[in-house]
Amino acid sequence: MITLDQLLQSRDERARHQRDLLGKNPGRSLVCLTVQIPGPQKRTPASIAIGKAGVQALRQSFPGLDPEVRDLPTGYEAYLPVPLAAPDAKLVCCSIEDSHPLGRLMDIDVITAGGPLDRASVGKEPRRCLLCSKPARFCMRAHTHTQQELLDKIQQMVSAYGQL
Repeated sequence: MITLDQLLQSRDERARHQRDLLGKNPGRSLVCLTVQIPGPQKRTPASIAIGKAGVQALRQSFPGLDPEVRDLPTGYEAYLPVPLAAPDAKLVCCSIEDSHPLGRLMDIDVITAGGPLDRASVGKEPRRCLLCSKPARFCMRAHTHTQQELLDKIQQMVSAYGQL
């Protein structure tokens, strides 16, 4: 179980690591993969399967590049500096999120010195909820679905993918 303080500390550390990687890789965009799992349990067999599938998708989408993987108690992360303009990298990442069977469970950001690019910046629609057709942000803020409903759907998706 992860506490809120641990989660916030992890986000701060991730932001620090992103800044470090951007500084060490001038002229490159930084792809950062995290796994979207609700609740205090961030490292589970399902989250690890999702993270590994995401890393495999990044390797296929950015041939010849090998992501740095961090399997932490606060969740699975991968970092990949890529030699593409940030909008081009974001389009590749959106394609993974939109087409991979587990892509909806992956959060693949493209980070620049000015911060992360959002989907709208490359003409993409907001992500949809796992359980209904509303924008995911709406359901998250309104707590439209229970945590258990979401976890059950995630487990179903990972099982269907054949990783559990």
